[in-house]
Amino acid sequence: MCICVNCHYVDRCTTYHAVEGQHQQPHLTPSPTFEAVEPTINVNIRQRGDEIEMEWDVVGCESFAEERGKWAKLRPGELVPT
Repeated sequence: MCICVNCHYVDRCTTYHAVEGQHQQPHLTPSPTFEAVEPTINVNIRQRGDEIEMEWDVVGCESFAEERGKWAKLRPGELVPT
């Protein structure tokens, strides 16, 4: 699971913005201004038939500042990405 969903900076982070793009999800902001320090991203690659799926998750970041439920507060009623 991406740690970004509980990060204070999720709505303005360039790293999370890139992850949203990889997942073809709507962006929390069109123009992020926060540059994360040393993010670590796991990319899981799965083949299902002829399709290749890639899942990107930020699993570590020197800039991480916990704010539980931050993503959910920004997108009330939507399922939190896993």
